[in-house]
This record gives sequence, structure tokens and C-alpha cells, in this order.
Amino acid sequence: MSTTILSFQNRVVIETLHNEGRSLRYIANYLDFSQTTIFNELHRLNGEYQAKLAQTDFERKVSQRGRKSSLTKNLKHLIEEKIQVQKWSPEQVAHVVDIAYKTVYNWIDQGWLDVQLPDLPDHGIRRHRAKEKRGTFSHGRSVECKSRLTIVKRLHGRDSQSMTQAVLELASQLQDKLKTLTMDHGKEFANYQTIEQLTGTQVYFAHAYSPHERGSNENRNRVLRRFIPKGQVIEELSDYQLVQINWYLNSRPLKCLNWHTPIEIFLLNLRH
Repeated sequence: MSTTILSFQNRVVIETLHNEGRSLRYIANYLDFSQTTIFNELHRLNGEYQAKLAQTDFERKVSQRGRKSSLTKNLKHLIEEKIQVQKWSPEQVAHVVDIAYKTVYNWIDQGWLDVQLPDLPDHGIRRHRAKEKRGTFSHGRSVECKSRLTIVKRLHGRDSQSMTQAVLELASQLQDKLKTLTMDHGKEFANYQTIEQLTGTQVYFAHAYSPHERGSNENRNRVLRRFIPKGQVIEELSDYQLVQINWYLNSRPLKCLNWHTPIEIFLLNLRH
């Protein structure tokens, strides 16, 4: 026998003779290979043998031969947990485990990670922002951001009274630690002056029709929708689930914070 490695031309012959109903012995003798080699080749892939698919499979396995993947069992579990449960992006995971973020995407594409497209931010695409339907008002200071801390609370309604009550409860919990509040122009924030008077806290607003001024807000809304999809009734979530969502949102490293977490920056500034 001249060689133990089948060429693409050999595979074409195997496919042709096999489709003609030739035996393993006949094909092996014709190509001068062992019957075991021919048998293994015919069972390389599931389903009907095709030379082109078999050659592609062979080349893929050869390219990976001897390559040691850094994807250990524990690392695989960690990455899947961060992306699927805590809704991290591949870039955030890559920074924490100190690998190139393209490596994470490659592992996903190769099927080495149990991560699907719906598990990724925006399902892998950017969607058009929905048109605001709540109405707006045009007063308030410009926006100011620092820690990107996000607090998710359950409200009794979407009116200004419910929102004011929730903010006052938050102010009572944080006391003098609440420095500023940043809001959009939804009507539920129309009582911002009452909030300022009762809490002594300045309220900031993005200019109307200026989404670039509230990029963090837009981003947090998209991330939050990964935990609470549109159409899901928030009343169905338990208090524990809301606490868990708050923790996941604020314990993820953010590139805009130099890879610190919102809770880190928030607590750091409480000391000053």
C-alpha cells in the first residue's frame, strides 16, 4: 500500500464505487487501501457518504490536530454562566478572563460553547428604537452621569405620583448619599421639582430628541430587556428576582468605567 492518507480524488472514487454497490473489499483493492480504512472513511460522517463533505471534515480535523485549546471545562462553564444567566457580552467576559474577545466569538461559532444567538446582546443585531408613546415635557437640567448604577424597582403605576413615591423611598434609603438623579422626559417624571424640594437632590435631564446624551440609559434599557422581555408582566417577578437583576446589572465590568463595575464606582464615591 503506497499511503494511508486518502486524497480528495480517492474520496471521489469511494463515493462513486459505493453508490454503484461495490463491496468494501472491491473498493479497498481498487484503491490499494485496507478494508478498515475504507470502512472508517464511509462512516466518517452521518448519513450518505459524500466526497466533498468528507474532505472538508478531514481538512478541519487536520487543522486542529495538535492544537491545545485554552477552553477548559471550568472556563466553559464560567463563560456560559456569564453570557446566558448574567447577560454579559462576550467582550465583558473576555476582559475578565484575560483573553481576546474574538476568541470567545470563535468558540461560539465552532460550537465549543453552549451559547446561541439569542443569548448575545441584541440577538446579534441592533434594533430600531421604539417611538416614545408616553408623552414628554421640556424642562430640567442637562444630563450628568458618573457610576452608571442601575436600580430596578417595582412601581404601582406609570404615572408621576407612583414614580415620585418610588424616588422618595430611594432617597430615604440613601439619605445624604444620593447626590444626583438623571431622568428622561417621560410624563412620570413631571414632578421632578417636588422631588428636588423634598430630597434636596438635583435632577438632571437629557435634552429632548438627543439620544446621544443618554447613551448609558439606552444601553441599560436594552440590557434590562434581556432579563425582562417586552410583554412580560413585571408583577410576575419575585422580589428576589428583582434583587438578582439589580445585582447582575451593577456587578458587570463596563468599558466606559475602565472595566470597573457600577457598584464599585458608586461605593468608591460614597467615601468622598
